[in-house]
Amino acid sequence: MKITVETIVYAPIEEVWRAYTTAEEIKQWNAASDDWHTTSAEVDLRVGGAFSSRMEAKDGSMGFDFSGTYTNIVKHKLIEHSFDDRAAQVGFVDSPEGVRVSISFDSESTHSIDQQRDGWLAILNNFARHIEASR
Repeated sequence: MKITVETIVYAPIEEVWRAYTTAEEIKQWNAASDDWHTTSAEVDLRVGGAFSSRMEAKDGSMGFDFSGTYTNIVKHKLIEHSFDDRAAQVGFVDSPEGVRVSISFDSESTHSIDQQRDGWLAILNNFARHIEASR
């Protein structure tokens, strides 16, 4: 099953794209809540290139790695990637109201659909807040 989340980011497309595709930026926003953070990130933004990030609870109690391979990139418009046996598409649509960022991803069986949707949406909303706060 595909799950889709989206938000509007009130910033120029160039800033939105850079924040989504730069390792140092990813470490600033890639968390679903204030008690988690991303301790490392790597981005090789090209078809066939790899990405990875390490998310950890700030109290050190748990963490996990998220990694995959880019399968399609259209600058300022689309990023597609695979991870484990799943895939995701990140769309960027520029408009006068801001940049609509949408993520569609294959669900997994460990967590409920609602948990997955809520987690990915929380990260996406944190992404938007990070960009808007740094302007």
